[in-house]
Amino acid sequence: MHIYPDAKAVVGAIAPDEAVILNRPHAAARAARFFAEKFPGTAMYAVKANPSPDLVRILWDQGITHYDVASIAEVRMVREVLPHAKLCFMHPVKTKSAIREAYFTHGVRTFSLDAIEELEKIVEATDAAQDLQLLVRLRVSSEHSELSLAAKFGVDLADAKPLLQATRQHCDALGICFHVGSQAMTPFAYLQALERVRAAIAEAAVTVDIVDVGGGFPSIYPDLDPAPMEDYFAQIHRHFESLPISYSAELWGEPGRALCAEYSSLIVKVEKRRGNELYINDGAYGALFDAAHVDWRFPVVALEDDLIQPLAEFSFYGPTCDDADYMKGPFLLPEDIQAGDYIEIGMLGAYGAAMQTRFNGFGATLGFIVEDEPMASLYRGDRPDPRESDNVVSLR
Repeated sequence: MHIYPDAKAVVGAIAPDEAVILNRPHAAARAARFFAEKFPGTAMYAVKANPSPDLVRILWDQGITHYDVASIAEVRMVREVLPHAKLCFMHPVKTKSAIREAYFTHGVRTFSLDAIEELEKIVEATDAAQDLQLLVRLRVSSEHSELSLAAKFGVDLADAKPLLQATRQHCDALGICFHVGSQAMTPFAYLQALERVRAAIAEAAVTVDIVDVGGGFPSIYPDLDPAPMEDYFAQIHRHFESLPISYSAELWGEPGRALCAEYSSLIVKVEKRRGNELYINDGAYGALFDAAHVDWRFPVVALEDDLIQPLAEFSFYGPTCDDADYMKGPFLLPEDIQAGDYIEIGMLGAYGAAMQTRFNGFGATLGFIVEDEPMASLYRGDRPDPRESDNVVSLR
């Protein structure tokens, strides 16, 4: 893959007519080192956030040894790329054939579940294996996160006792896991969930060997400036240590967005301007799925040198024939931006390239490595502490 200094150099070299993905291996490596060295347990990459084999290798090289895989396709891919990685099949609903292949072909021993039916499925598909690590997913609140994950999966606290007790009978190591939702804006989200874990353990009176605090670790976007990641780690560790668990119990986390958001950005070209609406060559069915469907505001910068200030608010239309291919933003760009100009859209390493389709024949197909910094970073050490403002809830 060709290496350029930055997005402007890419535009200057090839003037692309299609959207272009830019990858920053150094940014992903820095995030991986941060988690490998500072998270007070085992950091397990949530592959769904970005399943790029190149990215997976970068994370492995920087000390990320565990991988949260959510499908048999992810199991196969990561096992092929990383033969010695620990794979954890953390989707709570799996087919028997997927469980069987994961266990017998790919060496997967760790599975999650949230119902007795799933437990029975795992036991049957593994021929009642005695070396399983089984994690019961507990439903917790997503009230402190930007995207809720509280509805689809997880056993209610009121129903957790019999499931935990039954699961304990079929595993070598019993765990409890949860997910506070994507982009948790305060460490309190995890503390609240860990109190629910405490209640579940006390009610079921079982020995718990693993507590997995799941994903939700945030990144930085316009208007979303979370507390320092060290605050999350410190609060999680303190509350984990106070749980009524095995003396040798392990703490796991499943960062996805936090490990890969800074990895990628996107170059798009303005094809038309209509008032404050810009028609660009990527959108809802491409790498900008979140910008369209959950109104995610990504940072943007114009790549032309002759545009003037001040900035104005713009919305985007993507390239397909669908009216739903719309991103309301607002995205702040020079007020004289026009057709033919280029824009870089940042922080797209998580759920960007991973979500794109080929609807209408559009979608970024070119990719390059760039050497400059991402538009924002939690890991450089140069970020002002957001706790000095009033717009972020955090714990000191």
